[in-house]
Amino acid sequence: MSLLPLDEAQARVFALATPVPVETVPIVEAIGRWAAGDLAALRTQPDRALSSMDGYAIRFADLPGPWEVIGESAAGRPFAGSLRTGQATRIFTGAALPDGADTVLVQEEASRDGARLLLTGEGPPRLGSSVRAAGLDFMAGDPLVAQGAAITPAVAALLAVGGHGGIPVRRRVRVAIAATGDELVPAGSPPEAGLPESNGVMLAGLLARLPVERIDLGILPDDRGVLAAAFAAVDADVLVTTGGASVGDHDLVRPALETAGATIDFWRIAMRPGKPMMAGRLRDAVVLGLPGNPVSAFVTATLFLLPLVRKLAGAADPLARRRVVPLGAPLAANDRRADHLRAELRDGIAFPAPAQDSSMLRTLAHADCLIVRPPHAPAANVGDSVEILDIG
Repeated sequence: MSLLPLDEAQARVFALATPVPVETVPIVEAIGRWAAGDLAALRTQPDRALSSMDGYAIRFADLPGPWEVIGESAAGRPFAGSLRTGQATRIFTGAALPDGADTVLVQEEASRDGARLLLTGEGPPRLGSSVRAAGLDFMAGDPLVAQGAAITPAVAALLAVGGHGGIPVRRRVRVAIAATGDELVPAGSPPEAGLPESNGVMLAGLLARLPVERIDLGILPDDRGVLAAAFAAVDADVLVTTGGASVGDHDLVRPALETAGATIDFWRIAMRPGKPMMAGRLRDAVVLGLPGNPVSAFVTATLFLLPLVRKLAGAADPLARRRVVPLGAPLAANDRRADHLRAELRDGIAFPAPAQDSSMLRTLAHADCLIVRPPHAPAANVGDSVEILDIG
């Protein structure tokens, strides 16, 4: 069987995905999700002209003064009247300009004797000086957020000021995780008990950054019947397994999935690490069979599981972003598989780890990026540009 190119494999996983239903949640609960529709401003910001400095609200036509100070305007406590010729109000940052005022004379440019205000600066202010015009940020009806955009803390603040309280987003994605293998034991077991299961911990940590409801299926044995029964009972949007997806006598995940009613879309990708990854559907769930090797599981989760969850959650751009940095050590020419090398960034330069064996978790733990090398990439020298994926 030929190996599937990485970008085609990602496209085929996305083709399996149907975004989860929409719900409206309080704005603070929408942070970390993606907008499920275009959102426009429900109000103008600011909704009236405001002062950007402490000083005095005046009529520009009355320059160079003097003025009579007839009151004050503070944020939340605007001056109730209107300015007439020769009048001014004390005004504070963020306060509304009184009717009739169009300019703010900052307090450093003025002196006051009782109610009498004089211009003392070297030059008069310009018309509209130190005034934030109504609608400076946006007007009611202006588009604020497009469908599929990430609701970051700053975006949430924008939407709040724009008049929104509830935000339409996709509900949390239900992800069921199963580790497979007779050799696995729970983390913290005595050393002689077996190999501590680490993929579930790692995947839980990666998914914690996303709007996910995690379903832990625990460690499943190398028993086709037990596996099939566990898979058949899953109620989730994504079923992700680790281990047992290759072709050995004890690699039973694929036949167990098929027994449970799954259809397999593809298996084996032209990438390293992570070649024996599998994808398909089981009823309404997308199935990802990740390798049991922890580094391979991490890389395939980064390239497939996390983008899939973002896609289901409504992200317009679910793939991890790559960027280009200089290379800190030479690399040999690549073969037909896309390579993902663990590396550390030092002063903006990517240094690949000397040893890249896919069983070495300590190397992964010390890495903060993956150097991405396309198939058949030529040898690279120190200082050459390489693409990386940040994983720190």
